Amino acid sequence: MHVVVVVFDGVFDSGLAAILDVLSNANALGGQLHESPTWNVTLVGSTAQVRTGAGLLVAPKPLDRAQTADLLVVPGLAESEPSVLLDRVGGDGSRPVRDLIARTRERGTDIASACTGSFLLAEAGILDGLRATTTWWLSPAFRNRYPGVQVDHSQMVITCDGITTAGAAFGHVDLALAIVRASSPALADLVARYLVVDERPSQSAYTIPGALAQSDPAVAAFELWIRERLDEPISIPDAARAIGVSERTLQRSVRRAVGTSPIRFVQDLRVERACHLLRTTELSLETISRKVGYEHPNTLRVLLRERTGKTTSALRGG
Repeated sequence: MHVVVVVFDGVFDSGLAAILDVLSNANALGGQLHESPTWNVTLVGSTAQVRTGAGLLVAPKPLDRAQTADLLVVPGLAESEPSVLLDRVGGDGSRPVRDLIARTRERGTDIASACTGSFLLAEAGILDGLRATTTWWLSPAFRNRYPGVQVDHSQMVITCDGITTAGAAFGHVDLALAIVRASSPALADLVARYLVVDERPSQSAYTIPGALAQSDPAVAAFELWIRERLDEPISIPDAARAIGVSERTLQRSVRRAVGTSPIRFVQDLRVERACHLLRTTELSLETISRKVGYEHPNTLRVLLRERTGKTTSALRGG
């Protein structure tokens, strides 16, 4: 497989390195399984020299080398401020990359990206109507900018109609392993063992609900109202009245900022608090359940397993 990785000024160093290192290790380890899937990797860029986010210099091949690609990989940008990121991906400086993405899609070539790289794919117009994921804490900005994309954080890596996207920052590792797994699941598992990479099926366990809430004043007020009443039954109509908005407005605001319903957002906050208490106290599960609004500990136990993928014992570190 000819894999073309597009590099540009400000590319995320760890993301670029993760893709190259995982594919290189896959090539080196394939012989142990008597398999010969190989990934021939070419770096391309719009200039003869690219400076990464950390200031390292990379000398890519010209963009036209991507015409023979079986897969185009777009790493993320080393930018965490939403407004600056949006200016970067929509500006003239990124136009050659956006045009390359669009041309590659028109040829029917598979495309993969992770973290903030998903913004470049969306800006190029190739994610409209598709499921995709991105950095969890930048998802409010992503949803506002690209309402036609179905943002989904239920999986760390999502493939939809030939386009694969992965979650935040070190989701580049998951993305690269997914590329290997598409050819050889056994080899992907072997590479993960050699690199000591744990399976991370979802970003949900890492998401901080409060950070997402700050993108919208109504949702921030809703979050505060909930946190003050986590041990009580929560009424969404009461919450809307208390913060001075209609229930419909609250529903829309939470969906836009967090990508979920108000009820699920309440559950997320309860799970977050329960996880904190499990890690930092010796309180029984029954006591913790009451502190986060659940009468029966089994209800919380099931919810924790569903949202984090871990048992209560594992969450305690035991």
